[in-house]
Amino acid sequence: MTVLVIAEHDNASLKPATLNTVTAAVQCGGDIHVLVAGHNAAPAASAAAQIAGVAKVLHIEADTLAHGIAENVTAQVVALATNYSHILFAATASGKNIAPRVAAKLDVAQVSDITKVISPDTFERPIYAGNAIATVQATDAVKVITVRATGFDAAAQTGQASAAIDSIAAVATSGATTYVGSEIAKNDRPELTAAKIIVSGGRALGSQEKFNEIMTPLADKLGAAIGASRAAVDAGYAPNDWQVGQTGKIVAPQLYIAAGISGAIQHLAGMKDSKVIVAINKDPEAPIFSVADYGLEADLFVAVPELTAAL
Repeated sequence: MTVLVIAEHDNASLKPATLNTVTAAVQCGGDIHVLVAGHNAAPAASAAAQIAGVAKVLHIEADTLAHGIAENVTAQVVALATNYSHILFAATASGKNIAPRVAAKLDVAQVSDITKVISPDTFERPIYAGNAIATVQATDAVKVITVRATGFDAAAQTGQASAAIDSIAAVATSGATTYVGSEIAKNDRPELTAAKIIVSGGRALGSQEKFNEIMTPLADKLGAAIGASRAAVDAGYAPNDWQVGQTGKIVAPQLYIAAGISGAIQHLAGMKDSKVIVAINKDPEAPIFSVADYGLEADLFVAVPELTAAL
């Protein structure tokens, strides 16, 4: 039994979710191979070879793989699929884009968003916004799986290559999809899904100006990423890529501070695995208090500036 992990990377380095996916792969059993498909991606392949538990890195170089276009990466994965019992992707935007295509090409059922490996063919995954956990058994010869990064610890990186790197020729792609361009939003803060500290604001902040005025100084003091509830994003207080929740980003930082967030199921599904949760809300009945390690029943417009000043 051999497991293939599809590395998520920017050609220069691996994305953190890849390390969590390797941990899930180790729990499936067997040898672990990591596929790095890209252009000028030797640094990413070298980083993959330094992950503890990885036996081999497959490195595919092609101009068409430079930007991770789903159709092109899918072709590479499908060409290798028969050699593996499991194919694992991180349950990120990229993984969710490629994995269903691979499963469809292989005519197998995808197992999505697993949080626990019970045995090589049996997994746990959350349903109903995390209010129930389903145990799923996959009987396909090749199991295509996406892994929720917050459900697994990151695999260690040894600092020296412990796995062989095999260069493999890219298979031809249809050319039906081409890269035109991208608009990248620059952010000096930590990436939301990788941040150790997150401060999030809700609709109670009332406006974009108040959101920035109250939350930004606190985030600056803590060196934290900024998140938002869906209600705050829908109201235009914060950009879409700050949204935490079932339809936003799933996070599990060391510290999560929620200010003015009531704690709807949709939001709790995205952050309840955080190590320490602090809730600030003037409503004593707010559901956020049910998952909070520390709760402060107070007006956020008073409490948050006082907390910032104290820090």
